[in-house]
Amino acid sequence: MTLSILDLAPITSGHTAADALRNAIDLARRAEEYGYRRYWVAEHHFAPGVASSAPAVLIALVAAATRTIRVGSGAVQLGHRTPLSVVEEFGLVDALHPGRIDLGLGRSGQRRAELAAGSSPAGPATGTRADRVVDGLLIPPPFDWSRLAGHPQLVHQASLLQQPGAETPDFAGQVDDVLAFLNGTHRAHAVPGEGADAQVWILGSSGGQSAQVAGERGLPFAANYHVSPSHVLEAVEAYRAAFKPSAELAEPYVIVSADAVVADDEARARKLAEPYALWVRSIRTGAGAIPYPTPEEAAAHTWTAADRELVRDRVDTRFVGTPRAVAERLRVLRRVTGADELLVTTITHDHTDRVRSYELLAEAWDRR
Repeated sequence: MTLSILDLAPITSGHTAADALRNAIDLARRAEEYGYRRYWVAEHHFAPGVASSAPAVLIALVAAATRTIRVGSGAVQLGHRTPLSVVEEFGLVDALHPGRIDLGLGRSGQRRAELAAGSSPAGPATGTRADRVVDGLLIPPPFDWSRLAGHPQLVHQASLLQQPGAETPDFAGQVDDVLAFLNGTHRAHAVPGEGADAQVWILGSSGGQSAQVAGERGLPFAANYHVSPSHVLEAVEAYRAAFKPSAELAEPYVIVSADAVVADDEARARKLAEPYALWVRSIRTGAGAIPYPTPEEAAAHTWTAADRELVRDRVDTRFVGTPRAVAERLRVLRRVTGADELLVTTITHDHTDRVRSYELLAEAWDRR
């Protein structure tokens, strides 16, 4: 199977974090049954609608509840962590589940600092419409992240993720330290962690440092279409251009993420997918991901033209529909990006619908 899952352990309206975590474990078990290759969890903080704030803890719970599926992070936010703490945590999980753990690393804090300082391009102002279609794949204009960089609540939250006075180190150096701790070449020894069989991945949303670091160190790379669709092609191109063979990989290896909702018929799938726009709006207005609404709650929201433009790139690049239709569109994504795997995220209000979506997709993908 060349499909994997990225889960946020979504908290839906009317439910609790405990419900979300139990659902995450159930989904991982079902994913293993359906034949998915990996089950990854994201790292999010200060989001009322997301329970995956501590990836290593959730990965340990999921690994203990499954037998064969690979379990990992998509991704640990390395900007406010030390390489030692990350290696120790994942080394501990790997010690009990050897050969099944993926350690995905993301740049996080550096990007925020660059946007705040105005030293990183954020894309055109929201409202600029310049969609491209590349061999059947929609590439929307970039979202302007600079509008959120100085948001008072987000600045405050970022300060809580680090010790007072701490500065985010260079990402490349942090990745090198992680690799050195794992392979035993660091002057200090991480126990557990040293010699762990965890596979290191780099996740990136552009053709910048993350793609460069992954390529130069010969690591597998996860490119982000579901959150940053405008930059996915440049990300995979930059990674492949920088790639150098390593003990880990002889050739580049790419996984590309996608948002999908699948149901037995088109109308049902569209209905299940309706709350997504309101959920994305909550993130992009600085409120943090709200508890995922019901379709009825989403329908009650009054949308302005500015609201719709705010979320348009994310809404337009989802894969929503019948199993056959979504599988075909995902194959376009895989072909255009040259992905070796696809990493699928599905969020619906009802957990049963989410599980069914993954089941239908796996069946349609496997038939081809």
